[in-house]
Amino acid sequence: MKNLITSLSLLVLIASSKTAVAQSTQIDPAKFNNPIIKDQYTGDPAALVYKDKVYLYAGHDEAPNDFHFYKMNEWVVYSSSDMKKWESHPVPLKASEFKWASGDAWASQVIERNGKFYWYVTVSHGTISGKSIGIAISDNPTGPFKDALGKALITNDMTTHTKISWDDIDPTVYIDDDNQAYLIWGNTVCHYAKLKENMLELDGPIQTIDLPHFTEAPWIHKHKGWYYLSYAYEFPEKIAYAMSKSITGPWEFKGILNEIAGNSNTNHQSIIDFKGQPYFIYHNGATQPNGGSFRRSVCVDKLFYNKDGTMKRVVMTSEGIQ
Repeated sequence: MKNLITSLSLLVLIASSKTAVAQSTQIDPAKFNNPIIKDQYTGDPAALVYKDKVYLYAGHDEAPNDFHFYKMNEWVVYSSSDMKKWESHPVPLKASEFKWASGDAWASQVIERNGKFYWYVTVSHGTISGKSIGIAISDNPTGPFKDALGKALITNDMTTHTKISWDDIDPTVYIDDDNQAYLIWGNTVCHYAKLKENMLELDGPIQTIDLPHFTEAPWIHKHKGWYYLSYAYEFPEKIAYAMSKSITGPWEFKGILNEIAGNSNTNHQSIIDFKGQPYFIYHNGATQPNGGSFRRSVCVDKLFYNKDGTMKRVVMTSEGIQ
């Protein structure tokens, strides 16, 4: 009888322990901070750190649930002081602002110089076949933005390394320590060129960077003397990166930084430092019930470096920034 009581007590203890463990490992959905934008579908994030805030610019995915391609007419902007709470601002720019374009508010980036904010965007050209890059300008990071040139900066007939009509997409801009600005962009071929100080004109020839399995979405950042060029790798897209001691190379390929999202064929990243912490900003198709490759959502996770300067793999999380 004593042995039976002891056995029953042990079973009760084990069951109680399992229940306690189960309860302790349950995740509160209220603590899921990814995706960070939950009121609409957003993709192709680009972030700008300016005066103790992060400004997040993204394309607005408007594709209906039965529409299996991109439908994007405008860009949106959000801001945050802590990377957790994001404030929505009125729509700052639409593709229709570019009268020479026929639409398609694809990937873009905003950069500040001398108190002006320059927004480099991908749109379809109205008269020159293919994608093109335009520039909008504002005195405020939240806009409104206006077409700065009245024409495209880059058109499809300026790049002839590939015959596709969408190789002039995904512009990113970096201003180096010597104040020289660079425009980097491309699909299947990574292009770059210097920009004049006015940020509105090319300052020299268009050149290319040879990167393994380059698809699109280039992004330049710098950390402790190293330049990092991250980009969408293969298709469906992972994010890979290369490193260099000079923004013009040579670039040494370092491998995969972020794996395939699984629910989005594309990935598109921006990397920033904010208040001493590096962040990796990207998109996936996680928003339920209708998220996917053409109804994407922006997410943020922390980024970490190894002692040799290489970056640790970024693990996508539902928790995000807590």
